[in-house]
Amino acid sequence: MPKKKLSQRLFSALVSLLLHGKPLSRSSSSSNNNTALLHPSLVHKSSFSSPPMEKLAAQTLVLDVEGSLLRSPSLFPYFMLVALEAGGFLRGLVLLLLYPLICCMGNDMALKVLAMVSFCGLRVNRFRAGRAVLPKWFLEDVGEEGFDVMRSAMRRVCVTKMPRVMVEGFLKEYLEAEVVIGREMKVVLGFFTGLMEEEEEGGDQEEVLLEEKKMAVDVVGFSSSLEFFQHHLSHCCKEVYMVTREEKGRWSALPRHKYPKPMVFHDGRLAFRPTAGNALAMFTWLPFGVALGAARLVVSLAVPYRYSTPILAATGMSWRLKGARPPLAGGGAAGRRRGQLFVCNHRTLIDPVYVSVALDRPVRAVSYSLSRLSELISPIGRTVRLTRDRDSDGRVMARLLDGGDLVVVCPEGTTCREPYLLRFSPLFAELSDDVVPVGTAVDTSTFYATTAGGLKCFDPLYYIVNPRTCYTVQFLAKVDTTAARERRMPSTDMANLVQRKMGDALGYGCTMLTRKDKYLMLAGNDGVVKTEDQNKHPAVSAPGKKKQ
Repeated sequence: MPKKKLSQRLFSALVSLLLHGKPLSRSSSSSNNNTALLHPSLVHKSSFSSPPMEKLAAQTLVLDVEGSLLRSPSLFPYFMLVALEAGGFLRGLVLLLLYPLICCMGNDMALKVLAMVSFCGLRVNRFRAGRAVLPKWFLEDVGEEGFDVMRSAMRRVCVTKMPRVMVEGFLKEYLEAEVVIGREMKVVLGFFTGLMEEEEEGGDQEEVLLEEKKMAVDVVGFSSSLEFFQHHLSHCCKEVYMVTREEKGRWSALPRHKYPKPMVFHDGRLAFRPTAGNALAMFTWLPFGVALGAARLVVSLAVPYRYSTPILAATGMSWRLKGARPPLAGGGAAGRRRGQLFVCNHRTLIDPVYVSVALDRPVRAVSYSLSRLSELISPIGRTVRLTRDRDSDGRVMARLLDGGDLVVVCPEGTTCREPYLLRFSPLFAELSDDVVPVGTAVDTSTFYATTAGGLKCFDPLYYIVNPRTCYTVQFLAKVDTTAARERRMPSTDMANLVQRKMGDALGYGCTMLTRKDKYLMLAGNDGVVKTEDQNKHPAVSAPGKKKQ
C-alpha cells in the first residue's frame, strides 16, 4: 500500500510539473492537521494578521524568512542557483532530474536532499554564491509588505530553514538584519559534505531574547507558516502574528528604490530565475544554443556589417541605434583627420563591436584585460591592451588618435550589469578636445556575458548562445573637453560631467564605486591579487538621482 501511494504521488507531481511548471501544493493537506504544529503555550497568543508596525519600533521581531519575507513558496530556485553557479551544469542537471522525487518528499527531507546535491564537494573557501549571486534573486523575491514589517522593528532576528551560508550575506548586508539563525553545513577538510548540522535549542540567541523579555522588551514573531511554532525561538515570543497564504499571495515585489542598499554588483551566469520549468527549458536549449552560437560567430567574422546585421537579427541576435550617428571628425593641422574619441559605459566585452557596427566602420578598441580567445574571435580586429599605468596608457591612446584611428574607451574600467554607472576615469578628458559619449544597454534572456569569479574567456561565448539578445547604442552630443586638456579645469570634474550626461540619457544612477569595489565584493580580491580586505562600498544614488 505505501508503494502504491508513493507511485500515485510521483505520477501527480510529474503531471503537475508538465502542465503547470510546479508541483502540486501540499499546503491544503497540511493545513488540516496544523493544530498539531502549534506549541500549547502559543495557541492563544497567535493572531492571523500583520503586526501593528507602530508598536514594533520598541520590540524585537523574530522573522520567519521563508514564511514572512519571501513571496515564493519554493526554495528550489535558490538551491539550483548554488548548484549551477558554484558547482556547474552537471550538478544542476542532477538536481533537476531529482526534482520529481523531491516533490514527493516531506519538507524536511526535501530540504536535506536539495542541500546534499547543491553543496556536496564544494570548497568552503571558494564558495561566494551566498554573497555574490543569491542576494539579487532574494531581493527580487522579497514582498514589500513583509519588508515594511521587518524594517519597522527595533531589532530584527531572522530565522531560516535554508543553510545559513546561503542567506546570511543577503539578510545582513542588504536588509540590515542583526542576527541570522540557520543551520550550518558540515565541513570536512575544507569541503562541504552536503549534510546540515542539527539545530540546537537553548543557544546564545535564545538566552539573549529571554534577557530582553526580562528587561521588558517585547519579543514578537511573524510568519505565514505554522511550522514556525516548531522552532525553539518561537517559545521566546510574547505574541506570534500570522499572515494567511491568501494575503501573502497578494504581496507586491519590493521596488528597487526601497532597497536599503542598492543592488549594484552581482555575479553568476544565469539571467533568469531557475525554477524547475525554466531550468528544464535551459538544458533543452543548450545543445541548440551551442550550434546556433557557432553559426552566429561564423557570420559575424566572415560577413560585412551591412549583411551580417539582418542575418544575425533573424537568429535573435539584434541591435538598435537610438538617435543619429555622429559626423566624421574634421581634418587635422597637417591635413590628416585626427581620430575621434568615443567614451562608452561598459556592459560587456562586446561593447566596441556594437559601437563599430552602429558607426558602420571599424574602430580600434582599447581594453584593460582581454583573453586570447576573445581577441581571436573579435570581428573588429586587434584590440590594444592597456597596462593600468596612467602615463603609459595615455601615450598609447594619444598615438592611436594621432594616427587617425577611432578609439573606444570604457572609462569605468569594468562591467556593471545593473542600471548604474561606476566612477569614470578622467584620462579620456586629457586626450582629445571633443569626446563623444556613447550609451550602451544590453538585454539577454538566459546568460550574462560577464563574470567576476569565473573564466572571462567564455564571456562572448555565453553571449552568442543566448536565444535572444539585443544591444542598444546611443550616441550623445559631443562634449568639449578643451578646458580639461589645457589644465583650466580638473579632468575629474569633466569625467563627472560626462558621467552625469550619460546617466541622464540612459536613466542610470551615478556612483563613485570602482573596479576594486566590485572585485572585493564579488571575488574577494581587487582584480589583481587576493586580499582579505572587505571595505564597505561608498553610497550610491538611485537611478535618476546623481551623486558625485
